[in-house]
Amino acid sequence: MFDNLSDRLGDVFDRLRRHGALTESDVGSAMREIRVALLEADVALPVVRDFIATVREKALGQDVLRSVTPVQMVVKIVHDHLVDVLGGESDAAASGLDLNAPAPVGVMLVGLQGSGKTTTAAKIANRLKQRDRKKVLLASLDVQRPAAQEQLAVLGRQIGVASLPVVAGEKPVGIARRALETGRTQGYDVVIFDTAGRLHINEELMLEVAAVSEAVLPHQTLLVADAMIGQDAVNLAQVFSERAAITGIVLTRVDGDARGGAALSMRQITGRPIVYIGTGERIAALEPFHPERIAGRILGMGDVVSLVEKAADTIDRDEAEKLAAKMARGNFDLDDLAGQLRQIRRMGGMSGMLSLLPGVGKLKKQLGDANIDESIIRRQEAIISSMTNSERRNPKLLNGSRRRRIASGSGTSVPEINRLLKQYQDMADMMKKMKKLGPKGLARHGLAGLMPNAGFRH
Repeated sequence: MFDNLSDRLGDVFDRLRRHGALTESDVGSAMREIRVALLEADVALPVVRDFIATVREKALGQDVLRSVTPVQMVVKIVHDHLVDVLGGESDAAASGLDLNAPAPVGVMLVGLQGSGKTTTAAKIANRLKQRDRKKVLLASLDVQRPAAQEQLAVLGRQIGVASLPVVAGEKPVGIARRALETGRTQGYDVVIFDTAGRLHINEELMLEVAAVSEAVLPHQTLLVADAMIGQDAVNLAQVFSERAAITGIVLTRVDGDARGGAALSMRQITGRPIVYIGTGERIAALEPFHPERIAGRILGMGDVVSLVEKAADTIDRDEAEKLAAKMARGNFDLDDLAGQLRQIRRMGGMSGMLSLLPGVGKLKKQLGDANIDESIIRRQEAIISSMTNSERRNPKLLNGSRRRRIASGSGTSVPEINRLLKQYQDMADMMKKMKKLGPKGLARHGLAGLMPNAGFRH
């Protein structure tokens, strides 16, 4: 998300840096380019006008033009206003889902058909179960779409979350009331109502949403919108905000939207916070929306906090401790490498990880427009899976005939296997060097943090 806008803004600031001191003409030219970049990113015109007017006024102030680092001052002004547009400090302080209400807390999802409501319901349930230790009940109110209720039940079983049993012929309001009563009598903390959608906004949809809302009085009503529909997402949010009393927004498929205009517009136009963003198909691919972190990503400042949180959520602690112990002994085999590859995939692949690191956007651009081939990780995993246990433990066994067998079994080529083994050997050599250095040697070289318990004594 925001890839195009981030690139354009980066180019604008690079040109400004060449000037050193800034004139009003330089600032005016930059504002025109930023305006075009925002419009091309599908940001709503009223939001663009307000954004440019505010930034221009602050950027033309004497404190900026006479500053020792005027470009950095302009970047800060743009950053701070991006944070305001995306929700500001109030949204940042309340990032995530507000569950401050008597149990069971009702959370109703609304939106158009195809926006990803059902998957989002499961993602939110999974997050509440895993991170907040909540007992969650899923209830599908979608009697329009064939097998919609079964789809939610299947997703519930996958994540270990209960779903309301289906009663044939029951209407949405009846389902909602039964779900709420089940939540009360069986001690659930949260009940998530997955409502039906339509292909477009119509009166029937709004009446059904209103009827369900009146019947169960949900604490949260979240609009689920596909980020890839651009300006239409803004119109959708505006209508639902006026008619359905939404309390927050969930943007789905942001990983496929390089423009990001919906996120920049929806908060400003509706006055409702973006609560979550869906960053992929996986159940775990759901992030709280932090305005300041997103602004940092847009301006190429990275988002190290989110990267650390993602690592904390996905790393298998037992597996990591076993690997750390092996590293301390200088041992590292192909099974360990396979574990590292799985970890990278869980964290969103190389592109997902790199996008959260400061200054990496330009580096990715320099590496080529083809972007990083995420399939390489899966191919490398397939190569290691095609080896025998003894081959994974002792790669020296891999002669020419064995490599040809593995290439055939994994659907890859011998050169790919050679590259993987070279990568493995480089890592194994590094582990051996770390073992030879020991804790004191690592400390001298500033690498104490790479070894478990290095430099610490109890």
